[in-house]
Amino acid sequence: MPKTSVIKRLFTVKEYEQMGEAGLFDHERVELIRGEIIKMASISRRHAACVNRCNRVFAYKLGSKALICIQNPLALDNTSEPEPDVMLLRYKDDFYESGHPQPTDVLLLIEVADSTIDSDRDSKIPLYAEDGIIEVWLVDINNACIEVYRSPSTEGYQEIQKFYRSQNLSILAFPDVNVTVDEILG
Repeated sequence: MPKTSVIKRLFTVKEYEQMGEAGLFDHERVELIRGEIIKMASISRRHAACVNRCNRVFAYKLGSKALICIQNPLALDNTSEPEPDVMLLRYKDDFYESGHPQPTDVLLLIEVADSTIDSDRDSKIPLYAEDGIIEVWLVDINNACIEVYRSPSTEGYQEIQKFYRSQNLSILAFPDVNVTVDEILG
């Protein structure tokens, strides 16, 4: 019997957005990653609380220095439109009504993970590096640490550090702003 291969139908951002506008994803949490429509995991209480803590910590520490964007689309390329948990964005007067933020608008991107740690690390983090996102934090709820990714290249992030409870970290775009792992993890 001859071997058959699976042929995937990949989508563009434009097609994906048209499907969303047509109501094909009503009540489903999905995002477009490398042309594939990926169903997102449901948000656990710990995940939601961590995102809420990030929102509060950054609002308090940064004030109006950046826009805090929670679980909204990021326009990467023609085949990817992820929805990171938290983004600190350059201020725009129209609050990005004219178009989703681009990689150059992102000062810090945060993915919070409990059940999705492997897919975030293996799929999303390399994508963010390829598109030049200057700094990504992967909050690993289960292991109580924050992985910090900096110096993006097409081969991935060149600088990776892990921070644990009671340690401080700073934001590359705001080096004078210190955040503790405990403030993010609770």
